[in-house]
Amino acid sequence: MKKVQFKEAIVILITMLIILGTAVIKFGLSPQIPVLFTIALLIFWARFRGAAWEEIHRGIQEGIETAIIPIFIFILIGALIAVWIKAGIIPAIMVVGFKLISSQFFIPSTFVVCSLVGLAIGSGFTTISTIGIALFGMGVAMNINPALIAGAIISGAVFGDKMSPLSDSTNLASAIAGSDLFAHIKNMMWSTIPSFIVSLILFWLLGSAGSRIDAGKIARTTTVLTQHFTITWWALLPIILMFACAWRHIPAIPTLFINIFTTVMMIFCQDPHESLPALTKLISAGFVAHTSNSSVNALLSRGGISSMMATVSLIIVTLSLGGILMKFQVVQAAMDPLVKHLQKPGPLVTTTVLAGVGINLFVGEQYLSVILPGKAFKPAFTRIGLSPLALSRVLEDGGSVINYLIPWGVAGSFAASTLGVPVLHFLPFAFFSLFSPVFSILSGFTGIGLKWMQTGQTKQPHH
Repeated sequence: MKKVQFKEAIVILITMLIILGTAVIKFGLSPQIPVLFTIALLIFWARFRGAAWEEIHRGIQEGIETAIIPIFIFILIGALIAVWIKAGIIPAIMVVGFKLISSQFFIPSTFVVCSLVGLAIGSGFTTISTIGIALFGMGVAMNINPALIAGAIISGAVFGDKMSPLSDSTNLASAIAGSDLFAHIKNMMWSTIPSFIVSLILFWLLGSAGSRIDAGKIARTTTVLTQHFTITWWALLPIILMFACAWRHIPAIPTLFINIFTTVMMIFCQDPHESLPALTKLISAGFVAHTSNSSVNALLSRGGISSMMATVSLIIVTLSLGGILMKFQVVQAAMDPLVKHLQKPGPLVTTTVLAGVGINLFVGEQYLSVILPGKAFKPAFTRIGLSPLALSRVLEDGGSVINYLIPWGVAGSFAASTLGVPVLHFLPFAFFSLFSPVFSILSGFTGIGLKWMQTGQTKQPHH
């Protein structure tokens, strides 16, 4: 098949974006069907251009391969949520949280707590699906807007994931750019700290101006949780284990297995008569709460492997789409001409950020939104004398943090299904993800915090 030209690539990408955007945003359809429709159009286009079926199949295969580990992690997270609720861990966090956290400062507190947990364990997904679910339940019991709570949880989780040396995406960005990991984390503070401060101020303002707090509802929720779940200090054990595994640099899959096994042992200690069929059903189908309180039932009936299947199916179809685009170099054809014309840091940083955002929109995959712009724009950063640290920061600000804002993105669909809030509802409140690229672009134009090769300048002489 002949090389795809720039104009053809742009037409393909814009058509895709119109189809996906119209279907998901205007008509509110679940993303799987529009993505499948787009794949069908791309396959017909590739065949029309003379591509062999084997090539198309290989593209789909190569696309999905990048997400085999995340898919497996999602399945384990589904199991973990179910056993954590059954063992009383999430209910215990909620009960303790009601006593410790002031309702007036709940939203900024949620943002800070999720930031610290994410920083310690290096995984945004694990932060959202453990402490995030508990905080979400508390916020709903306080009559706070669910989209605002989700925005605070996701913003904190993204901050922690971005700034943790244990994070996959942080390690990937520094590796692609060729920068030292800890120097990369330190350099990210130029855009991350302003984003964090602005987000905290906005959460503070919105949190204090939020809905009226119903103290009676909180008291009723606490009573129901205490009556129906085992609330003990033992609930801390799986949480401590999670931090210990992160501290020992144990990867996500064994960490989740250790945590699930420990929690299952706790369930058997609490109820020695728990049957094996009931436990396997719990892990497979999720926890179903049967309390006298309908809102508690709605909050705590979740988890299970089956609850992750919608997200897994979306990841598979989205990455199949991405795989075809990569195989026939459609995205590269759209980016290559831009690289040659970028001679100044401001436009270069802006274009690299927008490329990361664009790949999130077109491919929906966090890792590819870092890898592709990293490879495409690295020569341009080197050519004008910018340090690899400048590139690695831009890749995070425009790539990995944006994936949570895309309805058909891996991270966005995971957060939406885990918290039960659609991406487009929490998007306006995911301040940290929204402001990170803005401060990165400002750095490119002002030269503040922009790293140059060898001399360590913050400004180019002719700037």
